[in-house]
Amino acid sequence: MTRKIFGIVVLIFCLSPLKAQDNIDLFGYYEAQYLGAKVKSSYYQLFTNKLRLDLKGQAADNITFAANVNFLTYHGRKNWDVLEFLTNDILSTIPEAMRALYVISFEDDIVLDNAYVKFRFKPFDLTVGKQQVSLGTGYVWNPTDIFNIKDPLDPTYEQPGHNALRADVPLGDASTATVLYSPEENWRYSTKLFQFKGRISHFDYHLIGVVRDWVFTDFTEFHPESMSFEATREKRRMLGASTAGELLGLGVWAEYAHNWMEMSDDFYELVAGVDYTFDFQTYVMVEYYRNTLGKSDYRDYNLNDWMRFYASEQKAISRDQIYVMAQHPATDLLSVGLIGITSLSDNSVALVPTLLYSLSANVEVYAYLNLNFGSEGTAFSKSQGNGALIRLRVYF
Repeated sequence: MTRKIFGIVVLIFCLSPLKAQDNIDLFGYYEAQYLGAKVKSSYYQLFTNKLRLDLKGQAADNITFAANVNFLTYHGRKNWDVLEFLTNDILSTIPEAMRALYVISFEDDIVLDNAYVKFRFKPFDLTVGKQQVSLGTGYVWNPTDIFNIKDPLDPTYEQPGHNALRADVPLGDASTATVLYSPEENWRYSTKLFQFKGRISHFDYHLIGVVRDWVFTDFTEFHPESMSFEATREKRRMLGASTAGELLGLGVWAEYAHNWMEMSDDFYELVAGVDYTFDFQTYVMVEYYRNTLGKSDYRDYNLNDWMRFYASEQKAISRDQIYVMAQHPATDLLSVGLIGITSLSDNSVALVPTLLYSLSANVEVYAYLNLNFGSEGTAFSKSQGNGALIRLRVYF
């Protein structure tokens, strides 16, 4: 499969001199990223090279094709032992023979991230293929988004594509109905989604319903025959709503989703946020998040809670969190900021100073420090370590 994708990319490059006459655009970026982490008495480094190639073409007046391929290479510490971040109480519950299993690995890869065709008909638009599916109005957390989980330290980083058939039907000037189907091996395990978008006064709103299959992994049970942890698949039914607009000069948004589970406990998620830009150009944003899948007492956090969080099976380990961000353009080319993420459930805090510098119109550097100040065992405990990220991106 990798060789096939590589062959496609080589073919794109070979045809690129003809892109103007063939109405094909070829663009993308190169990204170099350094990640350093001080965990207990050790310091680890991971360096990543990423090349993203985007292709977009007009097959006909009403037919658009688009795709992108990501090339990724990793250098430095490619295998991260999750157990180094956990407390001794949790480690004592893991048999010695299983401890080598809790490792997150980074491997060189070539990924066909998006590849889709969009048809524009008079009554509706139809998009077929691997495509971006972004749901909700939240900045850091999106209760209604059953496809993506953002990194709270880097919430604006691009999300992967998802295989789906999507129809967007305009219903007047300010309303749209969306129907999406993401096929799996059979109808039961496939995702079915309906969303209605509308506008009232200064506020946009979305109403959404989703039925999909959901997997919860039991990281305490490992099967040597299948070389995998025990996993439970169950039906997840979700109803949600979101809104965003302006109130008294403030940007405001909210998002809610209730989930009815086939076997696990039902849960809900809630987001509420506000932002404002002062006359002196400082931007301030606050977002509150509640997830009843998380726990309100850190002494109840267990191995499955941590592993499901690291494996992106759930958005948070603690029940209530708040995200505060302030950014200021120090110069025309330099923007500095400070992010604070607090778990209200266990009183732990992470501070993240940020920097964004534009070397030119096509070259930018982004960097942050991640400093944790929580007590042992909390969501942002000191034992989680402190880290730094530097990212250089060149667009072409």
